[in-house]
Amino acid sequence: MSSTRENPEMPYRTLGRTGERVSAIGLGGWHIGFSHQTDADSIRIIRSAIDRGINFLDNSWDYNEGVSERRMGQALRDGYRDKAFLMTKIDGRSKSEATRQLDESLRRLQTDCIDLVQHHEVLRFEDPHRIFDEEGAQAALTHAREQGKLRYIGFTGHKDPRIHLYMLEVARDHGFTFDTVQMPLNVMDAHYRSFTHLVVPELVKQNIGVLGMKSLGNGIILRSGTVTAIECLHYALNLPTSVVITGIESLENLEQAFEAARTFRPMSVPELTALLAKTAKAASRGEFELFKTSSLFDATTTNPTWLGEEPERLQRLMPK
Repeated sequence: MSSTRENPEMPYRTLGRTGERVSAIGLGGWHIGFSHQTDADSIRIIRSAIDRGINFLDNSWDYNEGVSERRMGQALRDGYRDKAFLMTKIDGRSKSEATRQLDESLRRLQTDCIDLVQHHEVLRFEDPHRIFDEEGAQAALTHAREQGKLRYIGFTGHKDPRIHLYMLEVARDHGFTFDTVQMPLNVMDAHYRSFTHLVVPELVKQNIGVLGMKSLGNGIILRSGTVTAIECLHYALNLPTSVVITGIESLENLEQAFEAARTFRPMSVPELTALLAKTAKAASRGEFELFKTSSLFDATTTNPTWLGEEPERLQRLMPK
């Protein structure tokens, strides 16, 4: 669990109503598990990030077949775990599968307690119902929190802001308020199926921690030729985000993240308008946000078994 020590190289923000102080930029877990890197490379990146003030670490049970969590667990040895706010995600929708994945994440990350666990890839309108079923994943995370295996609960998704709003609605119907919500927040999103316009205001209203991801769209946004990486990060930092999670697969990427943090200043309305005008045409059909308009980023679509079984009582309703 993260210490209160803050590094002058990095601004810090409050994570919703949790009161936790987290770095404005977080280290994305997918990128530190790539096969072209060695374990030593990834450990060096993670520890360098923490040494310089990034305390929010993102990960997921399914990233790189567990390599991302395993490497992060190795990096958090030797006192580094106490300096980090550690987050991971699980894909399981059933209680049993969510429990299995969480326990596996705990082993890989070499910790007894994960600061934040999120329901991953809420992409379909049925996902909230499966998660909040009495045999669903939320029951698993609630029980795990009671056992001290995790501290906070959130959810993520990258497909459609209306699904995020529906997840919040279903949670409210079950008397639950999430601690965090993670979604794509970038200069293209502002123009197309926008999480910025539809979801962020509701999270601010409920004082739920806003986690921004895909600020560069896995680099695809830069291929539009309309904006720079620093402009992308500045835009996301200008939103009421608690953390902007960005992929850091090299020390050069790490330097870029700190440059964005160091040079960020809140944007004036004319500055923001001018930046968004540069991306309006390219963003109009979602072609640079493939996570919204294709299934290429949908790991649980490619691997449906990760979701687990439907509730048994619902299966009994199906005709034989």
